Amino acid sequence: MSDQPYAAREIGPDDPVPGVKHVILVMSGKGGVGKSTVASNLALALSRMGHAVGLLDADIYGPSIPTMFGITGQPVSDGKQIQPLERFGIKLMSIGFLLEDPKSAIVWRGPMLHGALLQFLKDVSWGTLDYLLLDLPPGTGDVALTLSQKVRSTGAVIVTTPQEVALQDVYKSVSMAQKVGIPLLGVVENESYFLCDGCEKRHELFGSGGGQRIADFAKAPLLGQIPLHPSVRQWGDAGIPVVQAAPESDTAQAFVAVASKLVDNLQQGEPEPELLIDRSGGVNRRLPIAR
Repeated sequence: MSDQPYAAREIGPDDPVPGVKHVILVMSGKGGVGKSTVASNLALALSRMGHAVGLLDADIYGPSIPTMFGITGQPVSDGKQIQPLERFGIKLMSIGFLLEDPKSAIVWRGPMLHGALLQFLKDVSWGTLDYLLLDLPPGTGDVALTLSQKVRSTGAVIVTTPQEVALQDVYKSVSMAQKVGIPLLGVVENESYFLCDGCEKRHELFGSGGGQRIADFAKAPLLGQIPLHPSVRQWGDAGIPVVQAAPESDTAQAFVAVASKLVDNLQQGEPEPELLIDRSGGVNRRLPIAR
């Protein structure tokens, strides 16, 4: 496992989100592993730690964030920028907010998808954020490639479930990130184990060790293992992610542990502020050495 510190996100003159300190991609080569669940609860965990957080639903064809956060409505524009919707203190944007019928399909070719995604980055008033999480669609296609070319991300959090049929696709997602230069921040193993009522034994319904194998392949840390529990589905369907609905539950605390480890790893890679030495002879009226 790599022990190299993570480089800080470089914000160039053409960066679409210059006010965002960290852009985190939540991705997986496999569908149905819980990327939206992880992204939603990770965003809330970061927010509850005191960070300013935004969440962009980058899955244009299958947006889930409106359902996960129980929010509807049309974002408004001041003629220059679109104002994101907000719930539980998280700034939110999704193509789902713009559909008159949430059950209607979006039938777009690649260029339209790219245009919408870039609009959601540069034309949305994200303001100053510590973290902007992007919930990516499954696969290794256009969205991840567009993002790797248009925005310098801090890196990606890879989501998997333990079974081999999921791992085979997730390996491809890791490989793609490595090829296009997206740093790998860590792996989350979702649906890792099940604890039945009145039983403390872990029931590993989908096998074991899958998340660690992905982490080893990615040379990145295993950030955490999220248990399989009905409350995650129940609260998600109700539009209140479990970290918000039941913050003291074991499942919510597992998401909080992932967020804490991610933040700790990122902070370890941040450079110490340079020492400023005052050689003005007191003209500047500050201590001789300051940070």
